[in-house]
Amino acid sequence: MKILTLTPGSVTLADLETVFRTGAAVRLDPACHPAVIEAQTRIAAAANGNAAIYGVNTGFGKLASVKIEAGDTATLQRNLILSHCCGVGEPIPKGHARLMMVLKLLSLGRGASGVRMELIALIEAMLAQEVTPVIPAQGSVGASGDLAPLAHLAAVMMGHGEAEYRGETLPGATALQRAGLKPVALGPKEGLALINGTQFSTAFALAGLFGAWRAMTSALVTSALSTDAIMGSTAPLQPEIHALRGHPGQIEAADCMRNLLTGSVIRESHREGDTRVQDPYCIRCQPQVTGAAMDMLRMAARTLEIEANAATDNPLVLVGADLIVSGGNFHAEPVGFAADMIALALAEIGAIAQRRVALIVDPVLSHDLPPFLTPDPGLNSGYMIAEVTTAALMSENKHLANPCVTDSTPTSANQEDHVSMAAHGAVRLDRMVANLERILGVELLCAAQGIEFRAPLSTSAPLARVMDTLRQSVGTLTEDRYLAPDLEAAAALIRNGDVTASTAINLPELST
Repeated sequence: MKILTLTPGSVTLADLETVFRTGAAVRLDPACHPAVIEAQTRIAAAANGNAAIYGVNTGFGKLASVKIEAGDTATLQRNLILSHCCGVGEPIPKGHARLMMVLKLLSLGRGASGVRMELIALIEAMLAQEVTPVIPAQGSVGASGDLAPLAHLAAVMMGHGEAEYRGETLPGATALQRAGLKPVALGPKEGLALINGTQFSTAFALAGLFGAWRAMTSALVTSALSTDAIMGSTAPLQPEIHALRGHPGQIEAADCMRNLLTGSVIRESHREGDTRVQDPYCIRCQPQVTGAAMDMLRMAARTLEIEANAATDNPLVLVGADLIVSGGNFHAEPVGFAADMIALALAEIGAIAQRRVALIVDPVLSHDLPPFLTPDPGLNSGYMIAEVTTAALMSENKHLANPCVTDSTPTSANQEDHVSMAAHGAVRLDRMVANLERILGVELLCAAQGIEFRAPLSTSAPLARVMDTLRQSVGTLTEDRYLAPDLEAAAALIRNGDVTASTAINLPELST
């Protein structure tokens, strides 16, 4: 297994996407170890002192005023983890759980949490040996940390809970034993350091971001295919138009579409004598809509990259100021905003793509393509209901895109009286990405079918390569057949990045 060495505080989105997509293990740069050790020394001293330090020698939340005796600090941390294992619902995917573990490593590695190196070493070893805690998807409100899901992670480190190991779900202690690892007994503040933080919400938001960006770049490709299929104009892609407005995403989207369509014989065939003056907005305004989504995703990406490198537990050990201070870095409001932004982008990319599908299958608007893209309409229905499916998915995404961060509710006897709901906002993104991938898959099928009806006129070389990739998985629709596998195969080409890779041109990158 590949092992990446990451430096807390300077990890990039590309690093995190590699972890998420490849399942790579992670170790922290040893340069961070002295700071970790120094912070732990300060916590150990505080645990033996008389001053009340939250979470070190006091209770938690509403019980913070209860002083804990020095001999009970280990029991305090154990009880904290076990009592907070209140997650419910289906287990989260393995890739998300591993990314969550990596994010927790990065937070602890900032040297402000006060944990022993043994905890960091155990998380690193669990990643290397593929011991993955079973973490229920529901139970976090995204403030005071993602408490319940992170408690399920910490429980496995203590030999409790459940973990997946080599394809088998086992009791936590058994999974550790089979991997040659030993559970830890938590010291002062260590339980709190493990469960305070935004790593669950941030992991899901990052997964949504990575999927959204891949879908967005695929949408640039499918939209170019659709433009050629309906013999649309490339005049709205003129660079001066977009320069005059100035939005970076819009400029990039138009530039990308021009590159994709350059060399199309179909396009050249109707430059003269075309009686249409303007195309509908779903064709003409593609750079403005997809480009705006691109800008939105990059804004969310900047927030999530900062959050991935942050120390987000409480209290924090401020070595330079010689303080141990309670704050609120566990509040996931920035992640909640980022998740809502990603959701809006996903919904709008899908909304305009669905209108392109509706355009292509409509003989009134598609510039002489046959109804529903079947050569024998009436006897055959072609892509009639595939278009309806895209409408259903588009509508679902619009509902899911409603903001979550505004839906605060007080918890923990009003001690935690404003929460971010970042976990809700981030978890829904997986479903939204999957919906968008299927919408774009249907657009890919319809646009390719439409272009084939334009023969002997041909599309551009990059788009022809995309069609070749599609036809290796899904044949031309000559008569009605069982279509569900075709839709899933096309969606897989979007999800796996095959559509964008087959263009063999440079497409916009998330980090600029």
